[in-house]
Amino acid sequence: MTTIFWAGDSTVQTNSILTYPQTGIGQVFDRYVKRDGVRIENHARNGRSTKSFLDEGLLMPIYDRMTRGDFLFVQFGHNDEKQDDPARYAAPFGEYSENLERFVNAARNKGAYPVLITPLTRRLWRDPNAPFRHDQHAQAVRETAARLKAALVDLCRMSEELVDAIPEEESRSYYMNLPRGVYPAFPEGLCDNTHLSPKGALAFGGLIAQGLHALGGEYAALLFEGYDQWRGEGMR
Repeated sequence: MTTIFWAGDSTVQTNSILTYPQTGIGQVFDRYVKRDGVRIENHARNGRSTKSFLDEGLLMPIYDRMTRGDFLFVQFGHNDEKQDDPARYAAPFGEYSENLERFVNAARNKGAYPVLITPLTRRLWRDPNAPFRHDQHAQAVRETAARLKAALVDLCRMSEELVDAIPEEESRSYYMNLPRGVYPAFPEGLCDNTHLSPKGALAFGGLIAQGLHALGGEYAALLFEGYDQWRGEGMR
């Protein structure tokens, strides 16, 4: 059976009931792949950057389990941007690119396929006062994928376009913008335009599926039978 191994941050990780309704893309991505023949191992961890993920040895369990024909999906960027945190910060066209190359090489050493994924947009990505912007880190992923001839899914671009295209209230519902008194884990409610609701995780996971379909070949072959007819219709 083919396995998709996922390395990433809190936008990808699998959540427990303790943080419900927060949902990572890797947690729901099985909705988009073949039920028989493809499995997912989600190794993404909250708060990690490429630097901290590697420094903590979190790639090693993936490396030990990967076999020929598997896939390694790599989606970081949110925490690599945090210049005031030396344990996580990775300069976009320096250490960040070098770290991405380490993931690519790890996959290729095991005969697996690396897929580099640009970071998911924050909902308020157009806010000129936003403390973090993905521009440089997303571009670094694109350039690293081109240099290494690795598969690229430009989730940053696609998610920015989606957030721009839908009504504001709908885009709010894709993220952890929660009312008071509804969810036990967040009794005071929450205003969070980074982490995802189940609806958002499914929508943005659907964009990754579209990216895989566009890549064709072994990447498109991961998707569920009938994807060609569905093609994301009704995803929202």
